Amino acid sequence: MTKQLWLVALLDLSESLRARWFFLYTLFFVTIVVLLLIFGLTESRVLGFVGLSRLLIVYIQLSIAILPIIILMSTVRSVVGDRESGVTEYLLALPISLHSWYWGKFTGRFIVIFLPTFIALLIAVLWVILRGLPVPWTVFFYYNALLMALAVCFLGFGLLISVIAHSADVAQGLALGLWLFLILFIDLIILGLMIRQQFSPDLLTGLALLNPLQLFRTGAMLLFDPQLILLGPTAYIILDHIGRTGYLIWAILYPLSMGIMTAWLGYQRFYHKDLL
Repeated sequence: MTKQLWLVALLDLSESLRARWFFLYTLFFVTIVVLLLIFGLTESRVLGFVGLSRLLIVYIQLSIAILPIIILMSTVRSVVGDRESGVTEYLLALPISLHSWYWGKFTGRFIVIFLPTFIALLIAVLWVILRGLPVPWTVFFYYNALLMALAVCFLGFGLLISVIAHSADVAQGLALGLWLFLILFIDLIILGLMIRQQFSPDLLTGLALLNPLQLFRTGAMLLFDPQLILLGPTAYIILDHIGRTGYLIWAILYPLSMGIMTAWLGYQRFYHKDLL
């Protein structure tokens, strides 16, 4: 079963490498890093941040805003698209278990999604080393873990949507709706509730921390702003109840758990539903 899983993962990986979207996806993240290096972002100092630290601040904020929608739109067609094109019917005639096929696609798609972001960060590290500038390894590894958690989280969402949707167009619409809801839930909805004063600050903060995009943004911010000054009074609630180390761990474990759980729910639906 493990061999079948990796064969499906390699098949999905090879298909993605031949696809135009993967080329544009990889080019996008590499171009971001190259442009930041060209603009001399690693050699300037702002508020004490210098070297790779400044580049990582900009890079992670751009990734958090753009990467989720790319993952969703490229993943939601994986299951429902195979069903519409007849690939699933062909699959049922092969000696491959549904478990290996589903989780093989999950593994292959994760590699495809995470690899370009890691390569882009690696290019930045190599450039900084060649320039003789300091490399914040702790931040580098944490940001890679953060991007990995983000990829797993939205990959799970995408596969679940792809399984429950009746067509590829519906799947794309659901994916776009989910992304817009999470984006709005970061600030606008929470801000509206606070203005109306219908809930306590602790409850509002708890609701905000259930949003994976909010976790990613705040977790990335916490490494360079230990007091979370940019969040205002909300920072006291977070730091008093969870603490800096606890929040950094939570920002990784919660999205990972959510991604694995939604992927598992998608597998249960995929395993027990009429595949055709």
